[in-house]
Amino acid sequence: MHVETAAYKQLLTKRPLNVQAVYESEPVAIVSGRDIAEAAKKTKSIVLAANVRNPLTIKGVLKAAKKLNAAVLLELAKSESTYCGCTFDNVPDYAVKYSAELGHGVVFGLHVDHYAIKSREDLLKSIAHLRGIMERGWTSVAIDASHNPEWENLAFTRDVAMHIPAYIGLEVEVGEIKGPGELTTVDEALFFIGGLNAWGIFPDYLAISNGSKHGTYDTSVGEAEGIDLERTGEVAGAIAPYGVTIAQHGISGTPLDKVSAFSQYGINKGNVGTLWQNIVFGLEMDSQTGNAVTRDGSYVKDPNRGVPEELWRKIVEWADEHGYSRKDGNYKKANKPFHEMIMSLPEKRQEMIVEETAEWAERYIKAFQGEGTAEAVMETLSRRLDHNAAPERNILGRRADFIPDRAPKKKARVSGEDYSD
Repeated sequence: MHVETAAYKQLLTKRPLNVQAVYESEPVAIVSGRDIAEAAKKTKSIVLAANVRNPLTIKGVLKAAKKLNAAVLLELAKSESTYCGCTFDNVPDYAVKYSAELGHGVVFGLHVDHYAIKSREDLLKSIAHLRGIMERGWTSVAIDASHNPEWENLAFTRDVAMHIPAYIGLEVEVGEIKGPGELTTVDEALFFIGGLNAWGIFPDYLAISNGSKHGTYDTSVGEAEGIDLERTGEVAGAIAPYGVTIAQHGISGTPLDKVSAFSQYGINKGNVGTLWQNIVFGLEMDSQTGNAVTRDGSYVKDPNRGVPEELWRKIVEWADEHGYSRKDGNYKKANKPFHEMIMSLPEKRQEMIVEETAEWAERYIKAFQGEGTAEAVMETLSRRLDHNAAPERNILGRRADFIPDRAPKKKARVSGEDYSD
């Protein structure tokens, strides 16, 4: 998209106020998650939402988005911000830098993924923390209080959402994303979304437990992708009157031919995270799913991809010292201690990582039917009077219908594991 067109210049005036406050003089097309969600619904496409544990992922995804004229989301989970070199403070600046290197014209949003609220203490801390994040220019937030019983999930989500500007994109969650097993029910989704609606909270997306997981499917012990599209479609149909669609988490490791059918089941946002890390580390991957290959109890390093073998050996030594198995999901925690080393690699090596990232991002955008969605965002913006993307929706129920006594009963958690990224 050319930055000198009248349409692009109009887009810049209709960016969210928090973005304009930070980047008013920079012609970067950071837009509200609300506008991207609306465009995805209208075009029956899926937004590629890429978890950016390393800055090179940002560059690769933006490069693909510009080539295919697609609107995308760059996202970082609350937990990821604690163990990655990418943080809520620096991701916006990295994104602006790489957008500028591409000549701008890339339409994207910045999404706070899995902002976990597990207690009243978390709730109170979130008020100031999220305000600071918004001031850095983030344009969408996923509130995740799904660890709690259904009423507490509703109440915590409601209270956090009331402190996020209504013009910012909003995702919420019911049912923890932890792999095959217990699935979110229609009753749970209706109580949760209906209750939020009764309080005037209008999400764009609902994340549900539908059989996906975050991280690598360990095929050596029989793990396999198990997204239940039939249940997903049932939930999507039930919540459609509220203007909410499904956000699919844990797509890494899912065959692209299955991914291409997601939009038929009410899915309009697709989260991809671990795959990009596999590219940065240079792990052998299944060519159709991006799932990391494990062999003899270990990830398998491809010497011709990702970080050099010498640096990979240091990462493995670090993981061994921390007691992680050599096929452990906790390798994600190597992102922070090795951030500077990765970002200090020779330019040729970095560009190799960026190019592979862009190639995979293009594959996902095409599977998601996302080509040209930047134009749909522009059209959405053109219909709006000004910068404010707050949705116009009706309240469909009474608050009295969504009280603790009417909440579906949630099964006790089997373990204390954290499934929030």
